[in-house]
Amino acid sequence: MTASQRRSAWPTPVAVTAHLVVALLTVIILVGVRHLGADLWQIFASAGAAGLLHAGVVVADRRPWAGYAIGALAMLVLVTMPQLGWSPSMLPSAVCFPLMLWRLTGLVPVRSSVVALAVAALGIVLTELVAWARLPPDTPGWTPLVEGGLLMLVVGGVWLAALLVRRRHEARQRAESERLAAAVADERAGIRRDLHDVIAHTVTVMVARIEAAAVTTADPATRHELGDIAEAGRDAHQGLRAMLATLAPRAGSRPGEVPISLDALPDLVASAASPLYAVTFAEVGERRPLSLSAEVAAVRTVQEGITNALRHLEPPVEVTVRLRWTPAEVMVEVRDDGGKALRDIGGQGTGLIGIEERVRTAGGTLSVDGGDDGWVLRARLPTKEGHDPAATESLHRAP
Repeated sequence: MTASQRRSAWPTPVAVTAHLVVALLTVIILVGVRHLGADLWQIFASAGAAGLLHAGVVVADRRPWAGYAIGALAMLVLVTMPQLGWSPSMLPSAVCFPLMLWRLTGLVPVRSSVVALAVAALGIVLTELVAWARLPPDTPGWTPLVEGGLLMLVVGGVWLAALLVRRRHEARQRAESERLAAAVADERAGIRRDLHDVIAHTVTVMVARIEAAAVTTADPATRHELGDIAEAGRDAHQGLRAMLATLAPRAGSRPGEVPISLDALPDLVASAASPLYAVTFAEVGERRPLSLSAEVAAVRTVQEGITNALRHLEPPVEVTVRLRWTPAEVMVEVRDDGGKALRDIGGQGTGLIGIEERVRTAGGTLSVDGGDDGWVLRARLPTKEGHDPAATESLHRAP
């Protein structure tokens, strides 16, 4: 039992007040029954049974079955005790028994709560049989049937209401668990995408520069050694992809966003350039403010485009990175010349899928066009002005 559950097991001031009020009403009823001629032992036995009912409610908060058993025993005492033609259901403290049924139904398995309901129904039948046997001659015989029917409705309604409340609570718990699981899955997807974007790009650039060094060196042994290192780098890239598969994202998940700036693009392009890989960067138009998700998507698009060109094409390769700005959007374009030939690197990765999700999340579109003269990865991302309806309308009206 958790600390919160232990705290909730103790009666609250409202519950204590309710117990006192019901107990006082019970005392008033018993005093009236005494004046009607009931024996003193009957009054004390009824008071004791009422005390057991109140105690059963308190016990049921910690031990539902124990509290319910105490309540059932108290009701059995009230039912079997000879009275002056009154039903135990008239005793105010008898309301504690349905409360114990409510509490038990909310805590135990549903099948066990059905057993508790059956016990309550059996108690009602026994109560009305005893009441029917004690009926005065001038009392109609259908009276116990009506009373029993009403009591069945009360007990059944309490059980059904408690079951519905329990199902609603369990549904809320399941929804919360699913929400937390979705958040964890989204976070894992974000980690996976960022690992792919950063590490895969870095490894690919390293391999490209090693290959360039191997071409320019005159020593055959060094060339062979550098070729082995490049091959080991490609193997490490494949191993990285296999490892990241354990963090595969949910369908439709949204990756986490990291603070990446467009100012990093020139250095990113320069780090990928080598004698075998001519990578250039150009920016046309006045730079406009972007949302954080759009800026991340732009940087990752450039990163993925360069990585794919260096990884999939035999050198020499020329790659051009270009940003074209308008007031409404920025077009990010990564274009290669097709290189000498395509490399056979096995299965495709999930980098483009991740970029497409990033671009779509930022409100943009992504396209990939290929042909004999190379491939073009193009992303269109809205600027903050492009999201402003007033700015957009003024742009449409401009000549």
